[in-house]
Amino acid sequence: MLNPRIIPCLLIHNKGLVKTVKFKDPKYVGDPINAVKIFNEKEVDELIVLDIDATRNGVEPDYKLIENLANECRMPLCYGGGIKTPEQAKKIFNLGVEKVTLSSSVVHNPSLVTELANSVGRQSVVAVLDVKKRMLGSRYDVWTHNATINTKIDPIEMAQELVSRGVGEIVINSIDQDGVMKGYDHTIIEKIRAVISTPMTVLGGAGSLVDIGQLIQKHKILGISAGSLFVFKGVYKAVLINYPKPEEKERLISENRGI
Repeated sequence: MLNPRIIPCLLIHNKGLVKTVKFKDPKYVGDPINAVKIFNEKEVDELIVLDIDATRNGVEPDYKLIENLANECRMPLCYGGGIKTPEQAKKIFNLGVEKVTLSSSVVHNPSLVTELANSVGRQSVVAVLDVKKRMLGSRYDVWTHNATINTKIDPIEMAQELVSRGVGEIVINSIDQDGVMKGYDHTIIEKIRAVISTPMTVLGGAGSLVDIGQLIQKHKILGISAGSLFVFKGVYKAVLINYPKPEEKERLISENRGI
């Protein structure tokens, strides 16, 4: 049985490492290269790096920054931000990145998933769905461009569409829970998990290892990502890069799997 991957997610804004709350008010928390060095020492399972400027500003990925991150990173690296074409994705793979994430580009052009999966292998192609619950009712929408554009697309239908196109993994990122640190949105996780068997990672809301444990216990999720949890410490949210020690992680997984 595969063990869940516990994955820090780093947000890049103006070339710096930031954290947001509900996709707003980016707070500078340090240098991304230094953060990668620390995560190397802590032997994290994988790292997700998202450039939150590229797509919104309509610019190319920052290939130099990506190259620097990949050269420093000693764990699998997944990068997203500004990727619109197979050529851009291939260039990023050639820099040493293992997986690319696509969001708005595949929401508006799902065939891009098929193009990439056929050329680089589906295991390297990840789709990120930024989801937000509607004010009234129980439905959710997919948002793009840092939660500034509501596509009004149902994320459950979108997830199924992307799977049919050959995506290797889907990341469900909750806009409502982002940076709040009060737990994941189990409702949308359960709804999407019920209709796809493709590997799924969830992001947005982790405030403690208990929240991660609940995901393992309730949904058997194999990809669990968090941002604030791994860059802040304590009630006053002092900036401190952290990650569970190997024995803590092993205990967390075994206890919540009932091993």
